[in-house]
Amino acid sequence: MKPGVGKTTSAVWLAHALYELGRPPLLVDGDPAGSALRWSELAGGFPFPVIALPVGDVHRRIDDFLGLRKAVVHDAPQLEDHARIARSIMRHADEWIVPVTPAPIELDRMAPIGAEMGDVQSLRARPARTAVLLNRTNRPDATRTGPDADAREVLAERGFDVLDTQIARLDLYSQSFGGPVRAQDTAYMDLAEELIKRQENA
Repeated sequence: MKPGVGKTTSAVWLAHALYELGRPPLLVDGDPAGSALRWSELAGGFPFPVIALPVGDVHRRIDDFLGLRKAVVHDAPQLEDHARIARSIMRHADEWIVPVTPAPIELDRMAPIGAEMGDVQSLRARPARTAVLLNRTNRPDATRTGPDADAREVLAERGFDVLDTQIARLDLYSQSFGGPVRAQDTAYMDLAEELIKRQENA
């Protein structure tokens, strides 16, 4: 619902992980702020195309840019400020990943997000897969106790599918804006592999 949860960072790192796995994506910057596009400019370009498409009919336009690419990563804007764009992206994407930090205020925001997702699902021919990505966690791997585990439990109780992969709070990610990205041996590579498996099993 709000900025600052790591949407752009997650989108850019995930796109690089897919590229390194031999699935070069199209990265679509749907946020009017243009952060993903600016990142690619500052980094001297990414090894895959990045386009800015902050419009309310992304789901109708995106196929014109795909070519033979099998993967698209959307960097969506926050729902509360740009609902029309975010909803259009949700109409196109087969998998919706919601980054959430394991903090009570962020978990509280999931109720309206769940309601929005339900509304948009009704507009789709086929339901999208949905999942929560625990981001900026206290530990790199899932644990049985602590804030990360508590967040997983709360989200599961509220009916959200929480990905096994979680992204630790590291300067490697939080300070990476504008620089080159290498996803090998990072949690984002694990995320890409988990998402590929989810797609294959769907």
